[in-house]
Amino acid sequence: MSKAWSEDLKRYGGYKAFLREHSIYCVALFRFGKYVDSLNSNILKFIFLKIYYFLYFFVVLFFKMSIPKEACIGPGLRIWHLGQVFINPNTIIGKNCTLRHGVTIGSKDDSQLSPVIGDNVDFGVSSIAIGNINIGSNVTIGALTLVRNDVPDNSTIVGVPGRVISTKAYIS
Repeated sequence: MSKAWSEDLKRYGGYKAFLREHSIYCVALFRFGKYVDSLNSNILKFIFLKIYYFLYFFVVLFFKMSIPKEACIGPGLRIWHLGQVFINPNTIIGKNCTLRHGVTIGSKDDSQLSPVIGDNVDFGVSSIAIGNINIGSNVTIGALTLVRNDVPDNSTIVGVPGRVISTKAYIS
């Protein structure tokens, strides 16, 4: 079991989350995809990639969530409220990120330039982060917020387009 998956599982409250939290299946599939990419055996990689892509299709179709294995996401990913979460494969997300339903993180054109997101970022319901932007650590993004510009550390951002409404000293 990878350290990232252990941290994800901890944020979900352990293995019992598989009985009550549907979004954990999407996070588990993402971590499985990362594991498959790390395999040295071409035969095993080939077999597990077939399984991964079948399950990925199922997750997108039925859970309406797309977290491709190519994305770079730190440990402690937590998704509250199943559904409509889409992450661009080029996205980079730090540790302990929280997503809620309706979150989109991606590019705004064919360039595929996507956000780089720090640690401890909390995305509200139906928030969107789009384009070649940097979102600092310890940031709270309000519900229905459109983030198109860089966001400094320790900020709260809301609105369309998103604007910083407060900054705080972060105490760990």
